[in-house]
Amino acid sequence: MQILMTLTLVVQILSALVMIVLVLMQHGKGADMGASFGSGASGSLFGATGSANFLSRSTAVAATLFFVTTLMMAYFGNRANSGDGGLMEKLAAPAPVASVVSPAKPSGPISQVPSVPGAIGAAPQTASTPKPTASTSK
Repeated sequence: MQILMTLTLVVQILSALVMIVLVLMQHGKGADMGASFGSGASGSLFGATGSANFLSRSTAVAATLFFVTTLMMAYFGNRANSGDGGLMEKLAAPAPVASVVSPAKPSGPISQVPSVPGAIGAAPQTASTPKPTASTSK
């Protein structure tokens, strides 16, 4: 499987390089007008319009090969990861559970434990809490 993936990657890189070279070799739209007035293109290997047709068809073949290899690489990459649950499940491995040591319990009765006002589990202090008074001033 790894050999096929490597071969696909090599073909994709080569087709990309060929496509780049073919696109750079093609003439622009303005160059076609000069070639039609006899700038010497008719004496070339492919004829007056043969080089444009050859380069455009070769570019289309290289682009098709590039897209096919891209789809193959996506398929092989997805197929390789489909059975193991994915990358995020590999990273989210459960952490080892550490033993938790509980704090020592007080040995005396609960009345000897000092209470902190506002602490969770503290007894309400009713005697020292001021009561709201109604104001008669307007």
